[in-house]
Amino acid sequence: MRILFITTAHNGLSQRASIELGELGHKVDIHITESEEKMIKIVDHHKPDLILAPFLKMAIPRSIWQNYTVFIVHPGIKGDRGPSSLDWAIMKEEKEWGVTVLQADEEMDAGDIWSSHNFQMRPISKSCLYRHEVTNSAMIAIHEAIQKFEKGVKPEPLNYDNSEIKGRLQASIKTKDRTIDWNSSSDEIIKRIRAADSNPGVLDQILGVDYRLFGAHKEGLLKGEAGELIAHRDGAICRATGDGAIWITHLKSKNGIKLPATEVLKEKTSDLTESKISPFDTYLGLETFQEIKFHQEKKVGFLSFDFYNGAMSKDQCIRLRDTILEIKKRDINVLVLLGGHDIWSNGIHLNIIENAENKAQESWENINAIDDLIYEIINLEDIYVVSAMQGNAGAGGVLLALAADTVYARKGIVLNPHYRNMGGLYGSEYWTYLLPKRVGFKKALELTESCLAIGTRYSTEICLIDDDFGLSLKEFTDIINQKAHSLSNSTDLSSLIKTKNEIRKRDEAFKPLKNYRDHELNLMKINFFGANDAYHKARHDFVYKKNA
Repeated sequence: MRILFITTAHNGLSQRASIELGELGHKVDIHITESEEKMIKIVDHHKPDLILAPFLKMAIPRSIWQNYTVFIVHPGIKGDRGPSSLDWAIMKEEKEWGVTVLQADEEMDAGDIWSSHNFQMRPISKSCLYRHEVTNSAMIAIHEAIQKFEKGVKPEPLNYDNSEIKGRLQASIKTKDRTIDWNSSSDEIIKRIRAADSNPGVLDQILGVDYRLFGAHKEGLLKGEAGELIAHRDGAICRATGDGAIWITHLKSKNGIKLPATEVLKEKTSDLTESKISPFDTYLGLETFQEIKFHQEKKVGFLSFDFYNGAMSKDQCIRLRDTILEIKKRDINVLVLLGGHDIWSNGIHLNIIENAENKAQESWENINAIDDLIYEIINLEDIYVVSAMQGNAGAGGVLLALAADTVYARKGIVLNPHYRNMGGLYGSEYWTYLLPKRVGFKKALELTESCLAIGTRYSTEICLIDDDFGLSLKEFTDIINQKAHSLSNSTDLSSLIKTKNEIRKRDEAFKPLKNYRDHELNLMKINFFGANDAYHKARHDFVYKKNA
């Protein structure tokens, strides 16, 4: 079928839907809508068999839904209506929620029901819930709805007299609904922040100034007077609650951009105690904020680096590289790079770069720091490295994964292995070595030039990754754990390590890694410091969401 996507943004869900429907043989066209007028024009131009709205913040015009079947993907259970479905589901601590595919009609979210799929809620942020449970359930519901449409099956009318319809119309959530009382429990405060993360953030005051709060983590040891700032760590601030404390990783000031909390508060945190934590610190088994975490099981090491939205600043790259250097001293033979549980990695930190006084220099230092990190991973001689991509990845984040010896991905994640749409950015992270090594020069150029999102099925077919499995995080990590220990105990491991070192020496003799890096950075220097400011403009527009 010819399927037209009408969407507010081509986000992760929209990308995954377009990938999977394309793999089924459908012709998918994507239109990011700005107005009803443009919507009508694009529909008249394409005359699709079906219209799908995977992420739409405005109503479909009557002239469209009266003449075409339009599927609306709504992040709520059957009968749920309104623009704040996930916010309320988190705030009300729903145990089960869902995604429903509705037919566009006169009333928003009140059309006939084509399909619905529920999932168990987890205590996570709204954005993480959306990228995982919501996206997985949406794909099941979309596939089911399309199958029904193709077979001529009629949708189910929305009938609130039906006892199976549990959802109801819910009002748009307001700022007052999320107001924080710092005398309340840590769990209650975290719930409110998570329900507004990553957008719009909870509005609160810190030292008399309004900020939006993001990235809440429970703290198990530190305490103070409710509302008091008591510590800082790796860009985050710790604030006391009625029964303990929480960490807040990011803030956004009025008209500002989302940044690490200490970057926003600056000198206001100068008197705060720094609460340092090592990646190897178990913190007595208590909850806390720990971006980089290593744990060892027998001779297998597991390294998590859970950076907010997958962005990696210069300092984060340096800390992660230093952790890798320390891991080299440990008695392990397999290292599993777990990345973040939400997003694997998206490469350099565009928000911190945008906030820097010298944006070109910050860009330069950031790309060099991530290159240094990847260099150390490539050259782990005595350890077999496995990348386990739990979440989506983009740009340099994909190349970070490819630095490993074996690359696995959770089934259904979306990869964007390219840079060009960021103002023609050439990219580094040794991509001119790592990407052709896996997919060949022709395919490497195609991936980096086309700037398209790709799925794990296709990534496996072209050998970008070695395998994909496990739709849920638990299923994926359970399999990874089993594979890692099996590899560690395998009689073939020493041979695998020997072979990878021989290949590395052969590659180095043919063309040193330094040559790849120098070539990439020479072109990146032009992007950063040259007369053409396309990268700087594209980054600015991206950070300030001018193209969203």
